[in-house]
Amino acid sequence: MSLPSPLSASLYVACGGGVGAVLRYQLGRFLTHWLGSSVVMAFPWATLAANVIGSMAMGLLAGWLARHGQGGEQARLLIGVGLLGGFTTFSSFSLEMMLLIERGQGLMAFTYGAVSLLAGLTALYIGLIVMRVAG
Repeated sequence: MSLPSPLSASLYVACGGGVGAVLRYQLGRFLTHWLGSSVVMAFPWATLAANVIGSMAMGLLAGWLARHGQGGEQARLLIGVGLLGGFTTFSSFSLEMMLLIERGQGLMAFTYGAVSLLAGLTALYIGLIVMRVAG
């Protein structure tokens, strides 16, 4: 199977990115409703959740693509680059880390960064393992 044209590739990314961004927004709304705005304002739970869920999904996708590589470029563009790129929120993570630091909440910033990194890497690893075992 040939690679998609630059226009097709861009459309895959744009469609996936739009869906991912809407899912990220809805996750934030859901967590605010579920946990309450005061809890969500005190700690960036929605961003943490998006990054962990997105990391798990990226692990599953990477494992699937490694096992079933044919036709994978469209899935990589649509899901990996587009959907997960629109859903995960590293730029928001960076901003929130800096805001915590600027507010003098260094321990909270360290905790948030460490949990985000460790939970994200763990989730990605679990996703890869699940796809290796499922094969």
